[in-house]
Amino acid sequence: MNLPIKTISQLVICGALLFSTSACKDFLEEPDKSNFTVDNYFTKPEHAESSVNSIYASLRDVTGGGFNGAPWMMLEFATGLANTELGQAVNSIFVRNLVNNSDNTYGGTYWTSHYRGIANANLAIAKIPGITMDEAKKNMHLGEARFLRAYYYFNLVRIFGKIPLITEPVELNSPTLYPTPATEEQVYTQIVEDLTVAETSGLPYTDATGRVTLGAIKSLLADVYLTMAGYPLQKGAEYYQKAAAKAGEVIQSNQFSLFASYDDLHKVATKNRGEYIFMVQFSATIVNSNGLQVSIIPYNQGISAYSDETGAIFANKEFVESYEPGDKRTEEKQFYYKTYTLSSDRSKTVDLGGYYLFKHFDTEAHLSTTSSGLNWPLIRYAEVLLNFAESSNEASGPTAEAYEVVNKIRRRANLPELANLTQQQFREAIWRERWHELSFENKTWYDMKRLRKAFNVTTRGFDDFVGHQFSYGPVLKERELVFPIPTAEIRNNKNLIQNPGY
Repeated sequence: MNLPIKTISQLVICGALLFSTSACKDFLEEPDKSNFTVDNYFTKPEHAESSVNSIYASLRDVTGGGFNGAPWMMLEFATGLANTELGQAVNSIFVRNLVNNSDNTYGGTYWTSHYRGIANANLAIAKIPGITMDEAKKNMHLGEARFLRAYYYFNLVRIFGKIPLITEPVELNSPTLYPTPATEEQVYTQIVEDLTVAETSGLPYTDATGRVTLGAIKSLLADVYLTMAGYPLQKGAEYYQKAAAKAGEVIQSNQFSLFASYDDLHKVATKNRGEYIFMVQFSATIVNSNGLQVSIIPYNQGISAYSDETGAIFANKEFVESYEPGDKRTEEKQFYYKTYTLSSDRSKTVDLGGYYLFKHFDTEAHLSTTSSGLNWPLIRYAEVLLNFAESSNEASGPTAEAYEVVNKIRRRANLPELANLTQQQFREAIWRERWHELSFENKTWYDMKRLRKAFNVTTRGFDDFVGHQFSYGPVLKERELVFPIPTAEIRNNKNLIQNPGY
């Protein structure tokens, strides 16, 4: 199923852009083409579904790529483990060189798209209960809306720190049109509330159409608890136990499993199945992901059927070479690739001179179709296994169950199993698996933030976040624990406070 990307009316969109009042003004000055208003729209069951579909739409906004890079790359360049050949993508370069500022449009896209999704979720949560329809279906729609609102807030609070917390629809005369920031703990409390309510909404454990599921809800809640156990809230043992219990529920459900082959990570036929718990949905015939595909191939080396080859992002050599000897993930065309055939002559193979990202590579699109239907992964079962192992180890030290879930990932990588480690040794072994298994899936910077640690590609150990030096020179400062609030938001809302150092 391909979720519609349009919002339900101009008024919904205007409410969504609650920090961009000029956009609302533009909408209000145009004729009302739909004749729908918030008051008269929510009357039929199909209105409930379309309002929820509009919430999903914001998931796509930070994906993609092209000659200007893409917002998702912000979280990768901030790790110090990515490189680019795209000199004009200044937003990427500023983040990579740790000279980022509040004018960076990557951060602006995260802010506006996620608050748009939150606004549409707020409207759905407020209005769907008044629609006369099947109660079970109504509760499922509300569960989807709650999950998506929690997901957007989880990203925002980790990226920006203290942010506005809005849970009701906002109108132009609303006192919350220019909101003040909430504490991070208040935001996390709302996230947990949304996810625990969503757990009881009757959603199925899996759904091959790509909609929110109970498996996704429990997986995200485990991740939230794990994050709350670490920085900045530092809730410690109780929340490590909560995270282990919730991830354990997902594991014990037996609804998900690791793919036998890494090839399945980038096959259209496997999306929303097996290892994939929740994804951003794309279709080659409706909304293609060409932007992503042109971004993960080397700059103008003639290997792809795409006319654009941007070299927007690839892996640092030092990072790929930090994997253990014999790790299958570093073999050619597993997680990365260094060679490919020429589009002009597929019998000729060229050395590309770097480690490019194969885990997101759509072979068919590059060879022939130039139209990709690959989804973008948001929650993968491998992450759930690692969340369980880490939280279990933090709560009670190494256990047989924790060893087994990590060793499942290591066996797939053709690596020896872990055993007989101290709690500290096992802790760092799990962290290394996170860095290596979840690379370039927008997970690593979030781990750095909650752990206050950064991976040293030379020693294969972990440095304190503040003071860690990237392999190419820049040194992390305390300010890099959050991103700057976009300039336009500070200018339009005087109640917002810029993060220190920006």
